[in-house]
Amino acid sequence: MRAIVISAFGGPEVLTVTELPDPRPAEGEVLIRVKAFGLNHAETYMRSGAWGEVAQVTGIECAGVVRADPSGRLAEGTTVVAILGGMGRTRNGSYAELVTVPASNVVPVRSSLSWAELAAVPEVYATAWSALHGNLGLRPGETVLVRGATSSLGQAAVNLARDHGATVIATTRDPARAGLLREIGATEVLLDDGRLAAQVRARGIDVDAVLDIVGNKVLRDSLATVRPRGRVCQLGFLGGLEPVQDFAPLADLPSGVQLSFFGSAFVLGTADFPLGAVPFEAIYRKVADGTYRARPSRTFGFDEIVEAHRVMASGQALGKMVVTVD
Repeated sequence: MRAIVISAFGGPEVLTVTELPDPRPAEGEVLIRVKAFGLNHAETYMRSGAWGEVAQVTGIECAGVVRADPSGRLAEGTTVVAILGGMGRTRNGSYAELVTVPASNVVPVRSSLSWAELAAVPEVYATAWSALHGNLGLRPGETVLVRGATSSLGQAAVNLARDHGATVIATTRDPARAGLLREIGATEVLLDDGRLAAQVRARGIDVDAVLDIVGNKVLRDSLATVRPRGRVCQLGFLGGLEPVQDFAPLADLPSGVQLSFFGSAFVLGTADFPLGAVPFEAIYRKVADGTYRARPSRTFGFDEIVEAHRVMASGQALGKMVVTVD
């Protein structure tokens, strides 16, 4: 099979198309013929070496068809999406024509969407849905601030939260992207200068929950942005992986504010965080009817992977990018 391998840790140019032996599924695994895969910032960390030793083939999600399922649960030819389950970290991932995935991380889907459109959804929507409903327990009528909303994950969160009946405040560092965020459901857009708490107070806004995709760089400010007894969930690191220096709960964690973390790469598909809890059928239906703006912002061919990673690193994707394999 053709596969894209990390030839050495470094920039986009280290991604190389090569031939590898076809994988074979073990018990508890599903062999998938990959039709398209989404691009995720996690894969830039794997490619660069920021996450240490990882699998030779990166990629944490895909859409495709079942080639073999030793358990018999999924018939050959079934349309599926697959996410995580160690893909790209502890086992070869989805940047390939074939991939084996733990059965717990494979979901059959019925949709008329194209392969590229199917591949644009799984990781970001499963992650955003789990954080909004699991960690934050977001309720209709509440106000949620999505920090880092122009990312594909942020846009998914805005779509989901607005559809759930919440008031959504979205943030961006680029004023040119404010219109996009309003189009997908944000009631208000704030320019993130690192001091959102002051902006929220000046506007007299009570923020019930913060979904922080920027990460450690702004954690203290996110904690100060939410109302007393509000909730903050961190689930991304757009601002980098550097730890929070000298974090002290006594000084930095407001009394009554709940702080949680959701690391989808490590838990989705496990017994405690089953993919069956994520309403994929409903999500795909709402993508198809236009309720969610989730179609790919850009689609690349398999041999264009280096350029795709360059665009992702530039921060100019303006949404979810995907790669088609055929």
